[in-house]
Amino acid sequence: MKFTVLSNENIALDVYKTVLRGDTGAINAPGQFVELQLPGFYLRRPISVCDVQNDELTLIYKVVGVGTDAMRQYENGFSLDVLTGLGNGFDASAECTRPLLVGGGVGVPPLYYLCKKLIENGKKPSVVLGFNNEKDVFYKDEFESLGVFVTVTTVDGTFGTKGFVTDVLADIEYDYTYACGPLPMLRALYNKTECDGEYSFEARMGCGFGACMGCSIMTKNGMKRVCKEGPVFKKGEIVWQI
Repeated sequence: MKFTVLSNENIALDVYKTVLRGDTGAINAPGQFVELQLPGFYLRRPISVCDVQNDELTLIYKVVGVGTDAMRQYENGFSLDVLTGLGNGFDASAECTRPLLVGGGVGVPPLYYLCKKLIENGKKPSVVLGFNNEKDVFYKDEFESLGVFVTVTTVDGTFGTKGFVTDVLADIEYDYTYACGPLPMLRALYNKTECDGEYSFEARMGCGFGACMGCSIMTKNGMKRVCKEGPVFKKGEIVWQI
């Protein structure tokens, strides 16, 4: 699909929010992702869906290389070729009443759309956002505007609670977990919680739709492709490899 850039703004240290306009009809679950064809680059860039409103698609990305550095320079009206509706997302209808959403760094964005869907389904979610320091913090206000309880942790203590996301779990009542973030955070959360949940994984992707097999990981149900069977996996099928 062809999408047009409506806005592209800096919201935290090296973190940008871009809003695109185009056909969002293929996006049917929070936690899915899109792949952007950037002019001058061979491989597409996978970016998680942060929000969808009618024909507007919100993406949040961190500048970590030449591709994302090029993205931050795209101005309003710039046209992008986008593969949409990729991957299997979170199940917002999972059996629970007080889900806990845990995001770390650029793992935060897909949880925003999920939070909206959970509220629509009558759930009462709580949110924990983890960052390295105050300059990295983003989307706290946006989550709070949905009417949910939000806890922010920073490793150095410059904002919110000092420590990691797992350090504040004892103060929150929850019966299910949804998580997206760096692998060490996901593993720590897995070991710290007893209830069921769903975890979104990252992997280097060649195609983004299951053809190249390059993002395959081992699960209790055999090899699975992060881009196709994932990126979201149920807690019970995760295999942690050393």
